[in-house]
Formats: sequence, C-alpha cells, structure tokens
Amino acid sequence: MDLIANLSLGFATALSLQNLLYAFIGCLLGTLIGVLPGIGPVATIAMLLPVTYGLSPTTALIMLAGIFYGAQYGGSTTAILVNLPGESSSVVTAIDGYQMARRGKAGTALFTAGFGSFFAGCVATLVLAAFAPALAELAFSFGPADYFSLMVLGLVGAIILSSGSILKAICMILMGLLLGLIGTDVNSGVMRYTFGIPALFDGIDFVCVAMGLFGFAEVISNLSLKDKRETFTNKVSGLWPSMADFKRMLPAVFRGTTLGSVLGILPGGGAVLSSFAAYTFEKKISKYSDEFGKGAIEGVAGPESANNAAAQTSFIPLLTMGIPSNAVMALMVGAMTIHNITPGPQVMQNNPELFWGLIASMWVGNLMLVILNLPMLGVWVKLLTIPYRFLYPAILVFCCIGVYSLNSNVANIYITAILSVFGYVLAKLGCEAAPMLLGFVLGPMMEEYFRRALILSQGSYSTFVTNPISLSLLVATAGLITIMAVPSIKKKRQEAFQED
Repeated sequence: MDLIANLSLGFATALSLQNLLYAFIGCLLGTLIGVLPGIGPVATIAMLLPVTYGLSPTTALIMLAGIFYGAQYGGSTTAILVNLPGESSSVVTAIDGYQMARRGKAGTALFTAGFGSFFAGCVATLVLAAFAPALAELAFSFGPADYFSLMVLGLVGAIILSSGSILKAICMILMGLLLGLIGTDVNSGVMRYTFGIPALFDGIDFVCVAMGLFGFAEVISNLSLKDKRETFTNKVSGLWPSMADFKRMLPAVFRGTTLGSVLGILPGGGAVLSSFAAYTFEKKISKYSDEFGKGAIEGVAGPESANNAAAQTSFIPLLTMGIPSNAVMALMVGAMTIHNITPGPQVMQNNPELFWGLIASMWVGNLMLVILNLPMLGVWVKLLTIPYRFLYPAILVFCCIGVYSLNSNVANIYITAILSVFGYVLAKLGCEAAPMLLGFVLGPMMEEYFRRALILSQGSYSTFVTNPISLSLLVATAGLITIMAVPSIKKKRQEAFQED
C-alpha cells in the first residue's frame, strides 16, 4: 500500500503542467541528440546544467533524466536507417538494424527498437520503484567506514566495466581523484595544488570539468572527423512485424530487459555495457546465430531493450546510496548539488516529491518517446542533412555562456578550455573520460567519509575491517580484482567490448 501511495504522490508531481512541459523538453532534446551523432547525453547534460539554476530541483532532474533515456531511443533511429549510431549504446543496434533496413524491413526494425525500448523502460522503472525504498532503508545503517568502502568498490567496478584498457581506466580514475583535491582543504584551510592561482582556491567547478571533458572535447573530436553521411531516402513502411517476427522478438526483449535492469545498477555499468552484453548473449543462444550481422531481429530487440532498462535502473544507486554508477549519474549528482540536495537515502525522506516524482516521470517520458520517435521519423532523418559546421559554433557559444553564468567569472571559461584540450588528447589516446569524471565526483566524498571514520575510531584504521558491512564491501572489491586477474576472464571482458 505504501508503494501505491508513494506512486500516487509521484504521478501528482510528474503530471503537473510545468513538470510535464520539462519532461517533454528533456525527451525531445534526448531524441534530438540521440539522432545527431557525436553529441551524446553526457555532453548535453553538461551543457544544460547552468540552465537548471532557474528551475526547481524536481523539474531540473525530470528534464535531465528525460535527456538521458531519450538519447537511448533516438540513437536507434539513425543506427537503423543510415548505419550511423547517434548514441554509443546504439552501436550494436546498427549491426543488424541497418541490414534489416537494406532488406526492406526498416519499419519492422524501428518498431522492434521502439517496442523493446518502451517495454524495458516501463519494467525497469517498476524495478526502481519497488527496490529503491528497501535499498534506501539499508543505506541508513551505513556508517562513514561503510560508505568509504562502498565508494572504493564503485570505483573498482567502474574500472573493470569500462571499455578499453584497464590500466588506462585506472589512470583516469586517479586523475579524477587528483582533480577533486584541488582547492582549499575544508578541515585545515591549506591550499592544495592551486599554484597560487586565485581561480583555483575554491577548487574546479564540476560544470567546468563536465563541459570541458565532454561538451567542448566532443565538439573538437567531431570537427576533426570527415562528415560522411548518407541519407535514407526509401520510404519507411510496414511498421507492424509479422507473427514470426513477434515470436523471435518478444523473448529477446524479455531477456534484454532483465539483463539491462541488472547491469544498470552495477558501478561502471549502464546502457553501453548492457547493449553489448545483450547482443553477445543473444548471438550465443539464438537458433538463428548465422543471421546475426545480416539482419537478425534479435540483434535489435535485445540490445535496445537492455540499454533502455539500464538507463532507468542506473538511478537506483544514485537515489538510494548517493553513488553515481556512470558518467551521466555523476552529472546528476552535480545537478542535485547545485540545488543544495545531498544525494543519498535521505532524499526519499526529505524530498519525497523529488524522489517519487522523478520515478513517475520516467513512465510519462517513455510514453512521450514512443509518440516522438515513430511518427516523426522523417523529421529526425532530415536533421542528418544539416552539416556539423553549422551546428557546432552554436553549441560552443551556448557552452561558454553556461560556464560564464556559473559565477560571472571569465576564469571558468579558461579552465573549461584547458580541460577540453585535455579531453581531446585523452580521446586521441583511447582513454575514456567517464572514469575520470566519476573519480572527480567521488574523490571529495571518499576523503570526507575516510576522515569521519578515522575521527570516530580515534585514528584506528582497523575500523574499515572490524565493521561487518565495510569488511564485506572490501572483500567484494578484492574479489573483483582477483577475478579480473584470471586470464580467461580478462579475455572474455575484451571480447565483450569488441563484438562486431
């Protein structure tokens, strides 16, 4: 009964005129940046963080969440029609989706992606509503030592589940932790790594880091690429699949939803990992494995369901523990901090309208996305004909205005510009910036909980292993590290991200 009452409160909040409007804006922007390759939800949310200053916390988070899961929908459209994934989680959708389009089944592929996304989004939101309160109650039993150990586990999980080299991911985490140390130490008042520069005395603003590493850096990276796009000119028809297609599609949707719901909760997990894992799983168990890469409907249904389910359940660790599971969730932490809200279990008690309104808005948003995507296919494909050289100057100007508006300080623009060059270099070196952002967000929090734990234990480091919860989390961390050292598992990890 509590769940029904809470959801009633959530829908009353989500269905207010203002929240409906901003949910629609978020879904529309999410679809747009999903369709336009090279921007992505991380860069877009980073750019829009300053805009949320004038909104209520609930409205701001509803809009930003809509951008995140809306991008998962939009990315599949261009992946299927022009073999150009608009979002990284849609890379595997392009493999079979585009082949279906070439065989005259573009409508079926788009319906499969839309149905899988809608079903997975709704189910994963139900999982979020059902399990989040219980996890929040559990989080209240955590002490400082437990939170520190949980964050260590989260960072190790982010390293293991990030694509590419583990060594590079470790370096990115460490760089993020070091960036988080810049500024004045709250406890001692000592300046750390400021080099006498006044602009660094209060540390580097989160928005500058996010916008530099993702917003500006994405623009530079994409302008360096040759713009080779083909426009899908064939008429999309036959959206409704045949009965044989339904029989093959539905089990893949169920499996993808289940897999994505689980992987979305894991630290470092999310839409990208889930879509790759779902495609690999479908290919291994399918009776039609020889069709994969040639237009297998399971190759669209599984990944699209998985990435949308993961997009929703990745909110669970954020809302219940205050721990971001991926780069987008790290940005959501920044958005909550901007509005003086501390992420964690107390959000449910102190801001029930925000907590349940955000959850209810996801059902509303999923319905909006179905309406936005299928009937407006022609509009989205037409957008692909706009040259990037016209889009990106406007994006850069918008970014600069947003950074300057933080505290009317030109120094923020210089810091963002320096970080953007750094982000571009990282991209060229094949390093993911997402673990660095997680390290930057979690670093100061880890330091705070570490100090609190030592103060309560009168300086005894044994508090981290004598507390049962902390010890369990550290053992789990050590287990993850040990498992990843096994050559066969290490090889499997590399294959999962190289599936083509």
